[in-house]
Amino acid sequence: MELKVFCGNAHADLARQICDRLGICLGDATVRKFADGEIDIKVNDDVRGSDSFIIQPTCPPVNTNLMELLMLIDCLRRASASRITAVLPYFGYARKDRKDEGRVPITAKLVANLITTAGADRVLAMDLHAAQIQGFFDIPVDHIFAAPVLVRHFQEMELHDLVVASPDVGSIKMARAYANRLHADLAVVDKRRVSGDASEVVNVIGRVEGKNVVIVDDMISTGGTITNAARALVDRGARQVFLGATHAVLCGNAMRLLREAPVQSVVVTDTIPVDPEKLRECSQLRVLTISELLGEAIRRIHKGQSVSSLFL
Repeated sequence: MELKVFCGNAHADLARQICDRLGICLGDATVRKFADGEIDIKVNDDVRGSDSFIIQPTCPPVNTNLMELLMLIDCLRRASASRITAVLPYFGYARKDRKDEGRVPITAKLVANLITTAGADRVLAMDLHAAQIQGFFDIPVDHIFAAPVLVRHFQEMELHDLVVASPDVGSIKMARAYANRLHADLAVVDKRRVSGDASEVVNVIGRVEGKNVVIVDDMISTGGTITNAARALVDRGARQVFLGATHAVLCGNAMRLLREAPVQSVVVTDTIPVDPEKLRECSQLRVLTISELLGEAIRRIHKGQSVSSLFL
């Protein structure tokens, strides 16, 4: 089967970088909007019998990017592509993975159903907010992690007396994996929710006094959790604090909070496009590319090889 890679408007730059690493041209597809706001898509390449991959993070504008993904899948299925893989560097609605109160949807499951029903044969996702989302799909899911990229960055910094910290209890597993790779100790910031959008730090578990601390999380959304954790660590004597996250959602007051936080650097990846204006707003912010990692995963899937070594 011939390898084909397409994308919508969510992150064409990432798709082009991945194609450059694969040594192929990005597939030709027209993705535009009619005057009334409806999306119009046409795949201009012959894809009959192809092994097609669609690179489309469902980041803001979430609903538009999700609809583009579904329509691209439908286009390729109706054009007789042999296999269609939805590549989701960022999976929107991942935080709605369960019913935490009555009469609410499990939107992550709904999105999984939509992708499957549209005609995807496989999903390649990166750093899902909740790992159990893999089980929402009735098709194979390859779940890979940005850890190799972020770990390499922190290794190159040659930080001594290093501690990896989880900004909350929910991220302990991720922080432990980073700590193992960096041969560092582990700390946990314990917080409690005081309102729907606000939380306060109750305790820091682990020794951080005089240490260089790296806080890791899967995403920075509003920035409240990770910047509160940074302040708590500095208050408890941390020498320097660094932030690392896979997904730079960066909504609401995130840029102000990051700019004012007592941190040396904020390192994210390009699973979501980061506005250059945001880079100018926050001198500590740096973006690493995951194009090599995703390109290698796509190559292995296409050739029928294992991708397990890319797992964390």
